[in-house]
Formats: sequence, C-alpha cells, structure tokens
Amino acid sequence: MALLFLCDGEDADVWSAALRAEIDDLDIRVWPVGVGDPHDIDVALTWQPPRGVLASFPNLKAILSLGAGVEHILRDPELPPGVPVVRLIDPGLKSGMVEFVTMEVLAHHRRVSEYRAQQAAGEWRLLRQTLSRDRRVGILGMGHLGTACGEVLSRFGFPVAGWSRSEKDIPGIESFSGEDGLFALLERTDVLVCLLPLTPETEDILDATTLGALPPGAALINAARGMHVVDDDLINLLDSRHLSGATLDVYREEPLPPHHPFWTHPKIVMYPHAAAWTLPESASPVIADNIRRTRTGQKCIGQVDTRRGY
Repeated sequence: MALLFLCDGEDADVWSAALRAEIDDLDIRVWPVGVGDPHDIDVALTWQPPRGVLASFPNLKAILSLGAGVEHILRDPELPPGVPVVRLIDPGLKSGMVEFVTMEVLAHHRRVSEYRAQQAAGEWRLLRQTLSRDRRVGILGMGHLGTACGEVLSRFGFPVAGWSRSEKDIPGIESFSGEDGLFALLERTDVLVCLLPLTPETEDILDATTLGALPPGAALINAARGMHVVDDDLINLLDSRHLSGATLDVYREEPLPPHHPFWTHPKIVMYPHAAAWTLPESASPVIADNIRRTRTGQKCIGQVDTRRGY
C-alpha cells in the first residue's frame, strides 16, 4: 500500500516529512517520476490532478483533496467511479479563513478602503459610521468554513444569516435555503460573503440579478471560487454605485491576467488566492487519519457526495 502525492507546485519533501511524522512507515510515491508500480497506490493526495491520471491506479480506494474544495477532482471526466473523494477539513485552513473573512467584513464595515483613498489624496474627512448591530452580514455556503465564520462574526455583534442548499440550525445565525431563500437573504444583507462550493448549480451565481438584489451600498467578499462571479456584472454594479466595494481572493483565471480591469478598479481589494493556506503542520494529522480510516475500512472525514459536488 502506498500514498500517491499528486500536487504540482507543492514541496513533496516537506509534505512527506510531515506525513511520516504521523505515520512513520508511510510509503509515499511522488508523481510523476516516483510512482513505481501503479498497483501499489491505494490513496491519492492531490490538488488539480491532470485529466485521466487518477484512473491509472486500479487499486485506488480514496482520493484526498489538499484543500477544502473538490471541484478540481470532480471535473475529471475519467475519474474512477465509486472511489470516495474527500475534502480537507483542516483546523489551520479554517482558522485562516475565519481570520480573512472577519478582517474583510470589518474593513468594509469601518470603510477602510475609503480612508486609505483619502490618505493618498491628502484629505482629512470623517466618514459616517454604523454600529455593528446595524450591519447585516450574509454568508453563502454554511458548511464547515461558513459556519465558523458566521459564529465569529456574530460575536462582533453583526446580525448574521446564512444560505445553503438545505436549512441549517446554527445558534445565533438566521438560516435561509432554496431559491426563494437566496433572494430573501440577499435583500437583508449589507456585506455578502461567498464561501460556496463550486458546482454546476453555483457557477455564475453572483451575477447582475443576484448582486442587484443586495441593498444599495452593499459589499461583496468572495473567498470561494472565481467562477462564482460574473466579472462584468460585478464591475457594472460597482461603477453604478449599487455596490460600495468588493474584496476578491479568487478569480476565473489565476494568476489574474495583467490587463484585467480588476487590477485598477478603485472599489476592488484584491488578494492572490491567499485567504487560507493548507499548511503541513495542521493538515497532516487530518490527512493521516483519513489514510488510516481508508486502510481499516472506515469512512473518511470529509467524504463528499460526488453527485452534488460537496
């Protein structure tokens, strides 16, 4: 039995050391040059695997994502059927996302971008401030990350509501679900946070219709996937002043092309997909646990419904 490490751009030596600190005799094969006999591979740890590669391992029993999302795995039309796909539920990644979302909600709430622009212009002017209890936050996607962000934001005094496929019961967070629930949430939201999984149903969900349903002056934070946002619609709503600003961590194409209008838009704050990182020191215990579970016939923590995409 061997683990396949199929993560282009990641340091295989660092990850191997961290994983062997959890399972000292773990056999790790690094794609593409160190795979050996493909029949040995029973678990794959991967991020953005090339099309068809995973189908070449006949004894594969689990596919573990090196991140919270799994769309990079599920989009492979040659994905081996019946093999469990597992998203990463990493306490470090969760902590990073909570920090990022809280930071950006507070930045929109306290009008940080406007004060920075005034500083650059040499302008001294107080901007009207709103109490946190009067700044309504809406979160799209109330899974592991969305719930954690909502719980922290509610402790700052923000009225928090969340939208998901099915209704949730989370103390202190108002729950919305379904298409009607989506627009009900949007209409009561001043800062919208997108943490949705990327599926065929959620692609392009943030378009002129949905973003236009937000109250005038609302702001957007997208830390999910770039394919959730229709870029031109977002720019039009910012230019018309219907939206006051947007924080973007993810994009349809990454790295973002140098001539994309997001780079120079005065109402957009950009990050290079940096909201929350998967770090070996926090993720390795979780990954090791799922390797053990796979090899003892137990269900992995974070196994997704491949039909739904999450």
